[in-house]
Amino acid sequence: MTAFLRTIAFAFIAALLAVLLAAPASAAKIDDQFRAWLQNDLWPEAKTKGISKQTFDAAFDGIKPNLKLPDLVMPGEKPKTPQKQHQAEFGSPGAYFAEKTVRAVTSGGRTREAANAKTLAAIEKRYGVPGEILLAIWGRETDFGAAKMPYDAFEVLGTKAFISTKQDFFRTELLAALEIVQRGLAPVGAMKSSWAGALGQPQFMPTSFLKHAVDFDGDGRVDIWNSTPDVLASIANYLVHYGWVRGRGWGFEVTVPESVSCSLEGPDQGKKISEWAGMGIKRVGGKSFPASELKAEGFLLMPAGRSGPAFIATPNFYVLKEYNTSDLYALFIGHGADRIAHGDQSFSGSWGPVGDLHRSDIAALQRALEAKGYDVGSADGLPGFKTRRSIGKWQTKNGQAATCFPDAGLVASLK
Repeated sequence: MTAFLRTIAFAFIAALLAVLLAAPASAAKIDDQFRAWLQNDLWPEAKTKGISKQTFDAAFDGIKPNLKLPDLVMPGEKPKTPQKQHQAEFGSPGAYFAEKTVRAVTSGGRTREAANAKTLAAIEKRYGVPGEILLAIWGRETDFGAAKMPYDAFEVLGTKAFISTKQDFFRTELLAALEIVQRGLAPVGAMKSSWAGALGQPQFMPTSFLKHAVDFDGDGRVDIWNSTPDVLASIANYLVHYGWVRGRGWGFEVTVPESVSCSLEGPDQGKKISEWAGMGIKRVGGKSFPASELKAEGFLLMPAGRSGPAFIATPNFYVLKEYNTSDLYALFIGHGADRIAHGDQSFSGSWGPVGDLHRSDIAALQRALEAKGYDVGSADGLPGFKTRRSIGKWQTKNGQAATCFPDAGLVASLK
């Protein structure tokens, strides 16, 4: 073989080896890597946190990575580019409030309100959180416990701590799950979760379980999988931890005159509710704001800008967002709670035909606004209140009617 041919051959072999080394590992190889990671990486840290080898081995007995879970990055691969998404934030927010979905929570909530009246009254007395709020969260999260928890929490959390896009987050949760078992708060066999690793009927991540789960039925065990009193009181304790204000609701649906800019939205632009009222904002249905609320702080909330219902939210609305960071989730819980307490009645305002944007469209719009000096929070493709009000400010500055919600024409204008 000539020197030239040897050079070509060596180059070919090197290229082939590079391809083979970069290729995604087989499932069997990933299993082996997972076991090595458990013993050489996770176990030393778990040991320093007081986890026994018996607990550790029991938790991972027979556990393999679940490669069907979302947001994984296989060894040898790079994170995939996000595909088209269909969450409520990317279509019309009205889809999130489909009557069938809301009514399932409200009708189920009323049934369970009667069946658990004494428990709910005792919880409200201790924590100050109304029963209908707890029922709405319970219904939304797991259909009042009817939703199955088909996953082993250690399989989910272990997989995600090993090869997900949020390894650090899930590593913390995995170690917390081990602590739950180590402290005898739940046996390994009871640690059933959602595909995201959330536990039990309240859907607590393990760190939230350790902070907020309580034994309210007095049986000496914290059981958020089977005990209704423990489930409801744990939700209440969670909300109180994040600042639930006793004696206040979550907010009121209102009408906002054109003279009030939708760019005034947000929890950092609060005013006394009497001031909002003085600007012409009124409760729907001809109702007055409660006298006890007039001197208290409220916040303008317009989840679809001018293309949907508007609200004056209380600080408790933002406590609900601690359960799930979506404005629409918190609004669903507040609205559902109102309907459980007062009967089924939809919003007075209607949701306009807005949305139908990809997350990448909204992210591009956010980056364009940032380049012009606007604070959109972050260019994450989620049209939160900072993005919505920045849109409104840009529209006003450029002689357009402020809508405070992204649309295709706006994306094109700002490119």
